[in-house]
Amino acid sequence: MKKGLSALLLASLLCASSGCQQNQKEVVNEYNIVPMPNQMTPQEGRFQLSNKVSIATAGCIPEVQAIADSLIARIRLTSGISLQSNPQENPKQPDIRFVTEDGMPKEGYKLSITPNEITLSASHPNGFFYGVQTIYQLLPPAVYGETIVKRANWSLPAVEIEDSPRFPYRGLMLDVCRHFSTTDYIYKFIDMLAMHKMNTFHFHLTDDQGWRIEIKKYPKLQEIGSKRKETLIDYYYVNWPQIFDGKEHGGYYTQEEIKNIVAYAASKYITVIPEIDMPGHMLGALKAYPDLGCTGGPYEVATTWGVFADVLCLGNENVYSFCQDVLDEIMDIFPANYIHIGGDEAPRDRWAECSKCQAKAHELSLTTNTLQSYFTNRIEKYVNSKGRRIIGWDEILEGPINKSATIMSWRGISPGVEAASKGHDVIMTPNSHLYFDYYQTEGRNGGPILIGGYVPLEKVYSLNPIPDDIPADLRSHIIGVQANLWTEYIAYTSIVEYQVLPRMAALAEVQWTSAAKDYPDFLSRLSRLRELYGIYGYNVAK
Repeated sequence: MKKGLSALLLASLLCASSGCQQNQKEVVNEYNIVPMPNQMTPQEGRFQLSNKVSIATAGCIPEVQAIADSLIARIRLTSGISLQSNPQENPKQPDIRFVTEDGMPKEGYKLSITPNEITLSASHPNGFFYGVQTIYQLLPPAVYGETIVKRANWSLPAVEIEDSPRFPYRGLMLDVCRHFSTTDYIYKFIDMLAMHKMNTFHFHLTDDQGWRIEIKKYPKLQEIGSKRKETLIDYYYVNWPQIFDGKEHGGYYTQEEIKNIVAYAASKYITVIPEIDMPGHMLGALKAYPDLGCTGGPYEVATTWGVFADVLCLGNENVYSFCQDVLDEIMDIFPANYIHIGGDEAPRDRWAECSKCQAKAHELSLTTNTLQSYFTNRIEKYVNSKGRRIIGWDEILEGPINKSATIMSWRGISPGVEAASKGHDVIMTPNSHLYFDYYQTEGRNGGPILIGGYVPLEKVYSLNPIPDDIPADLRSHIIGVQANLWTEYIAYTSIVEYQVLPRMAALAEVQWTSAAKDYPDFLSRLSRLRELYGIYGYNVAK
């Protein structure tokens, strides 16, 4: 990457397209872009927006035209400037040109800004979308608002950018099981992802503390499994007896609501990956259908946190029918290539004591410890038969598993390296660096009650998802990076924002930028992004 990014400030005169005037006020070009583009060369001068500027989209497909139209609409909304849409290029006046260029990466783009014109080139709509996000970051922060601010300097600094992401999978997970989020907030969360050039929303929809999605064949899942009688509100390991709020907590998304969420995310070039956690973390389902467990119940939707002994009975054939039926409906409403099946923290206690599970193990020449691998492989085969692939937490490596399964490495980096060595694709999400439910400060005073841990902004930024000593032939298996927000103690959306911002910005740079990291430079660019957070009214950690 060439020198001269935000740390290098280029003094230049604000020029009209016809040339510079000696008496014009000096303007400093700043390039406070997050995530940092992979190749960027600052230039002198600025491109001035005006009602005379047109956006030329000759030869572009409808999806790209829609992106150009959204740029026109946002400029008009926030500046009052009416850019003109022109399907043909007009060389006689300053233009913003969208140019389709074959052979570029799917999410890559080139952005050339001179005092006379702007050219945005890409091969796919995804690239045009990310190029427009960069344009927004080069404009005044007011462009993110909802009212006209005429006094802002509606111009862009001259620059040459050639950019594409380091990883094809760039995600953030939101747990809506421990605490439910409304559909309106899910839309807002997706907007946050788009602002940071992320392309994946991992939607954690089922857990011990609540089942959050409508399944038409099993209505008791949402009618009964979505509700718990109360919620732990104090530190889990500190006070005894534990303190609860005494209030029922519930909520779920209808399939129609989910379809709308998926469509909205797609408009931002974000894929929604659902997680139906199995065979553990299933108390929400067991409360609704007790015959799915080893003991037959009774079960309760969990009111506390942790790992629970009651899981799906893997010796019961009805369990496999249930899982397949649920996945059928999930795959009907989520078009994503991946379906996340969890696989984490499934104790074997009940299986060891269950006659059905032991009979199944004996029939298949398995042990209690390898029953889960049988379950996972069987579920994966079914998902594969529908043209999809599974993702599982790194515990699914604790037995033989097909190479087609993608591993989400949460217990550090090493499980991901192990998975890559076995031929699996890997998404790095180590809790040491990327659990956003952990504290951002060493002291607990003054902040919300959280589950524990300590992951400050700088630690997020320091993550190297591909260890330097990993063999070259394994590097291609590490396809992405993701942070996770578990919501045990995060009851309000304002706390969601406090926990992810500004750490989301550091995550975005880890996911996108291939160049060597420069934390002080990142902080200088982050100051501008904080202005944008303020415009949206986000609750941001200091």
